[in-house]
Amino acid sequence: MSTIRLTMAQAIARFLTAQKTEIDGQILPLFGGVWAIFGHGNVAGMGEALHGVRDRLPTFRAHNEQGMAHAAIAFAKASRRRRMMACTTSIGPGATNMVTAAAVAHVNRLPVLLLPGDVFANRKPDPVLQQVESFSDGTISANDCFKPVSRYFDRMTRPEQIIPALQRAMAVLTDPADCGPVTLALCQDTQAEAYDYPESFFAEKVWTPRRIRPDESELAEAANLIRSAKKPFIVAGGGVLYSGAEKVLAEFAQKHGLFVGETQAGKSSLPHDHQANLGSVGVTGTGAANALAEEADVVIAVGTRLQDFTTGSWALFKNPNRRIVGLNVQAFDATKHNALPLVSDARVGLDELSRALGSWKAPEAWVAKGREEKSRWFETAARFTDPTNAELPSDAQVIGAVQRTSSPTDVVVCAAGGLPGELHKHWKASSALGYHMEYGYSCMGYEIAGGLGVKMADPSREVIVMVGDGSYLMMNSELASSVMLGQKLIVVLLDNRGFGCINRLQRATGGESFNNLLQHTNHVTLPDIDFAAHAASLGAQSMKVKSIAELEDALKQARNADRSTVIVIDTDPLISTDEGGHWWDVAVPEVSSREQVKTARKDYETALAAQRVGD
Repeated sequence: MSTIRLTMAQAIARFLTAQKTEIDGQILPLFGGVWAIFGHGNVAGMGEALHGVRDRLPTFRAHNEQGMAHAAIAFAKASRRRRMMACTTSIGPGATNMVTAAAVAHVNRLPVLLLPGDVFANRKPDPVLQQVESFSDGTISANDCFKPVSRYFDRMTRPEQIIPALQRAMAVLTDPADCGPVTLALCQDTQAEAYDYPESFFAEKVWTPRRIRPDESELAEAANLIRSAKKPFIVAGGGVLYSGAEKVLAEFAQKHGLFVGETQAGKSSLPHDHQANLGSVGVTGTGAANALAEEADVVIAVGTRLQDFTTGSWALFKNPNRRIVGLNVQAFDATKHNALPLVSDARVGLDELSRALGSWKAPEAWVAKGREEKSRWFETAARFTDPTNAELPSDAQVIGAVQRTSSPTDVVVCAAGGLPGELHKHWKASSALGYHMEYGYSCMGYEIAGGLGVKMADPSREVIVMVGDGSYLMMNSELASSVMLGQKLIVVLLDNRGFGCINRLQRATGGESFNNLLQHTNHVTLPDIDFAAHAASLGAQSMKVKSIAELEDALKQARNADRSTVIVIDTDPLISTDEGGHWWDVAVPEVSSREQVKTARKDYETALAAQRVGD
């Protein structure tokens, strides 16, 4: 057997360069690069190794470990999980900074390879700088924090361990059902230790997506159930986009007279103006999609994990006889809430399900209702996004301005807070992957780093990041990275002076405004933050606008800019779209001295009666 002597770190780097993927007939590197912030726990080992392959596997330097992992996760999502990135850090805070991002990837079923440095395997210098010591277990390090948020976790204490570990890692990263973050904790002395690796370990391998086909009996049972439906309805989740199933979904819906509601992850599965698309579904859903969801007797859940925002905390589907068909590559998701499972890739599953249904179509009365509800919603929604001269516009009015100046190929990126709900209802996505939302983990601070990852995945598309002031303050440093890397973003920063979304939720549950908007915090002086000046200090172009008209002009200028541009606009923290949507289960205190809370509790108890627990 022919071997080559390398350090473990060099073996990892060389292995990653040999992994390929095929997209539209073109062979590409599976790993689009490695994000790295070096410290004593990885600079000597991984740093030297990555330098040696920098012509084949580019290394990108970030400003925050969580931010760089968010960028890697967004890159994978924008690449439909067909390409991915790795991230390496030192031990200690560098590693644990990535734990939140690992949770983002885990919840959203997205591949990212995390390579944090670890303590010395030989334990000679214990406790090494940044080592977390357990009083009861000598094998524990800070990296054990990754275990609950990794699909696969391993700690490398010997250089030869990387051979089975990397093979297992690749199996997880490329598996459509088990896809998610992989953490390989790299003991820093082991990174530098040499081993005679078999040359076959570094042979080029091309990874193609596994298309899981449905079981015959599950397919027949699902088809029979759908044929019996009088009011069928499709919920399209992120699995539709990961599978590349948009065209098949459109054909399936059109052929069988079905309407589609989109989850946050599934939005842009169909163009907004497709006759079958009723827009968003659930807590932040449109009036049209939710009207059909409430009456549906068969819900075809395609590629969705059916989280509470999609199901209205399991109170949205009100038909007492409704059944769910769970079309999903992961049986864990396909069987939720007593669903009839159809374990399959979305594209293949929809195609075979359509053939099994033959010429069957939904009843015309149901189809007519869907058309009426869609027309009614479009008329309703327009008044929330139309131009305004208001001194403090709403989030929806800002969204309208961005929409009017956008191109059909643009990608809008957002994450936590009130903006996702307004975007889910109002953004009109024209092309697949044109709507990029991190709402599975609802992680504040994802937006700018995520936008950078999206831009790196497809530089041909304009990337518009919409972010609130609270989220911007949590994590903005990768704005400097976007400038440094020449990856232009358009950032629209909505300043409502605090956490406006949670303030509204606080008041809706009977609470008094407290500790959310800056004016309601414990303070000596209210901050007057100049976000435009801050963005400029990071190297971006920036401007503060005073009206929706000025915003539209600024957006047009930003499209012609040669680098990232941040546009700041003040907004009203109290206004949100009061049409569409659905109840969401947020527990209200049973006991309170405040009458508002007592009233909210009574309303809450009434709403709880509509939940269908375990059904």
